[in-house]
Amino acid sequence: MTTQAETRPSAAAKPLRWAADTVATMREGARLHLDYSAQSLWSVDRMIEGIRREGAPGAAVQHVLRGFGAYAGEVVARQTGAEWWASGGDHWIRTPDGRLWDPIDEARRCYGGHGSLRLLCRDAMSTAPRR
Repeated sequence: MTTQAETRPSAAAKPLRWAADTVATMREGARLHLDYSAQSLWSVDRMIEGIRREGAPGAAVQHVLRGFGAYAGEVVARQTGAEWWASGGDHWIRTPDGRLWDPIDEARRCYGGHGSLRLLCRDAMSTAPRR
C-alpha cells in the first residue's frame, strides 16, 4: 500500500514551524542570526559540529537536529522554489527538477560527522533554477 504524499501548504506547516523556532532559538540563545541564506548554513554546520564535540547523546539533540534540517530545507525552498513533501511523518524537499532531498536526515548525518547541510544546499541548488 502506498501512502499519498502531501505538498505545500500542509506538508510545509511543520517544517516551517521547526525552522522558525530554530531561527528564534539561535538568535536568542546563541546570538546567531540565521537569515535563510545559503551562506548561513556554514554557521549551522559549525553549530552541529560543536554540539557533536560536546558529546551530547544523539537522542538528546534530535529536536535540535530536526530544526536545523528544517531550516536547511527552507533555505533550499526559498532559493530554488522547491516544495516540502511529507509521507508517514517524514519530510523532504522536492526541487523543481524533481529530485528529493532529506535535509532533516542530513542534519543527523552531520551530527554523526558524515554530512553537511551546506553541501546538501549547494548540491540541491546546482541544477535548480534560482529565485
